[in-house]
Amino acid sequence: METLKILWKKWKDGTLSEVIREWRWILSYSRRYWKAILFYVVLGIFGSVFGLVSAVAGQKLIDIVTGQQADRLLPMAIYMVSMALFSMLFNSYIGRLSLKISIDIQNDIQSDIFEKIEDADWLELMKYHSGDILNRFGNDVGSIANNAITWLPSLVVGVFNFVATFLVIYHYDPVMGFLSLINSPFLLFTSQYLMGKMREYSKRVRELNSQMMSFEQETFANMNTIKAFGITGRYTRELKSWQRKFKDYNLEYNWFSIKMNVLLSLVGMLSQYAVFGWGIYRLWTGYITYGEMTLFLSQSSKMASAFKSLVGFLPNMLNSSVSAGRVLELVELPREKHDPEAAERISREAEQGYTIRMEGVFFRYQPEKPVLTQSDFVAEPNEIVALVGPSGEGKTTMLRLILGLISPDEGKAVMISAQGEQISMNADTRHLFSYVPQGNTVFSGTIADNLRMVNEEATEEQMEKALRIACAWDFVQRLPEGLYTKLGERGRGLSEGQAQRIAIARALLRQAPIMLLDEATSALDVATERQVLRNIMQQTENKTCIVATHRPSVLSMCSRVYRVMQTRVTQLGEEESAQMVKDF
Repeated sequence: METLKILWKKWKDGTLSEVIREWRWILSYSRRYWKAILFYVVLGIFGSVFGLVSAVAGQKLIDIVTGQQADRLLPMAIYMVSMALFSMLFNSYIGRLSLKISIDIQNDIQSDIFEKIEDADWLELMKYHSGDILNRFGNDVGSIANNAITWLPSLVVGVFNFVATFLVIYHYDPVMGFLSLINSPFLLFTSQYLMGKMREYSKRVRELNSQMMSFEQETFANMNTIKAFGITGRYTRELKSWQRKFKDYNLEYNWFSIKMNVLLSLVGMLSQYAVFGWGIYRLWTGYITYGEMTLFLSQSSKMASAFKSLVGFLPNMLNSSVSAGRVLELVELPREKHDPEAAERISREAEQGYTIRMEGVFFRYQPEKPVLTQSDFVAEPNEIVALVGPSGEGKTTMLRLILGLISPDEGKAVMISAQGEQISMNADTRHLFSYVPQGNTVFSGTIADNLRMVNEEATEEQMEKALRIACAWDFVQRLPEGLYTKLGERGRGLSEGQAQRIAIARALLRQAPIMLLDEATSALDVATERQVLRNIMQQTENKTCIVATHRPSVLSMCSRVYRVMQTRVTQLGEEESAQMVKDF
């Protein structure tokens, strides 16, 4: 059998333990929802019993009609109609209730996994394409959420349905009962092989979907660049290439399905003919009634279907393990560093500001390529400190170290309170920072939505003040709906300079004691850039402001200037800083 071969192969190559581990993880969710599982088991058994009772009632009705038992016809007709109405109402109610439970459970599992992904180590998470993460989070998590609660009900109800149907047929005619089983061995082998192929196909399609989603997400996110270079035709051709692969996969599997379905149909047909032939014989000889003949035919088909679902249970578990393995890759990524107690303690001194200090820092993204070596840095309250140097030399890496997104390989990166307490940068100190990263970081929605991302309770007056400090209020108040003007994705509707000033205002509205600007004024003219920085320092006390830039136009406003070049961070003297400004 294909599934047993898969399991044997996994046992030999040592990966069977991975399947077990993946299903243990799925079962960890199943235990949370044991009430829902019990509900589905009871519901499934009730549905099976109800179906059998309806089938027997149908048999009785046919016998009443063919036997011309007029006195029993009306009560049985009323009984059948009542059962049909009850079935309709019951199925409608259960369908809605089941949908609610399924959605609640999927939302719960998705929220749980979403939080784990959010708390994953930034450096490790960046190894995955965002389109791939979206596909795993959507499709694979959906599969896990469904299987977490349906695997046990499917197994229990499937066994009950198969056994109960067999016993009903056997009760009426033992030979007919065994004839209904004659196609089971063949179905056991062929269905296993079919399910094995389905698992292989499922894995290929999931991987292809991730690749396609990554391509589509990246294409739409960079449509301006694609249009500007006039290379839309290339991306259209690439999309068609992905579509051809997807078409080939589907047609390949479709042809396999057609061949298998024909074979299964032929075997099923032979089984049905055997049952039909025996039923005709028993009907001809007077051992069974017309109603019993109808019952045999319907229930033997139902029995074959129940057996087929049972033999597909193990391959389905293997399919689920594929999704679980893909999601576990994300869930089991290293966590971010946390120190909530120290962060809470040091947060009490936020009004007095903080000093950022790095000493002897070494850092590398790849073992053989150091980005920073033996680097020192300090920035204190009421200071603007600059990080200058060519692009790609490590300025953004410095800011990531300060934010605690990454940690030094050697040395230390700490923040120091006014009372002298030190704490290493980590995820829990991040709320003390306002950050304006490179590029356009404006989201779709209104300007007010963008500003309130970091301060949900901000009033219009507070938003206006932040926009004034960022030199953005003049153009915002001229927009058709002011603060409530809707923007497209990535701030579509604003210029790059306007988008940067919105992002700066958002950071100011956070009212954090430390502000990090990563090339955040690159789209502003020199006069506006200087005015924004002057406003920040004049209107907020004890703020520590760190500016990463390759433009030395604001260096005269800075207390200290550090150059990042050739893996070293070194402080420049006044003469060197003045010369850089002069050269600019």
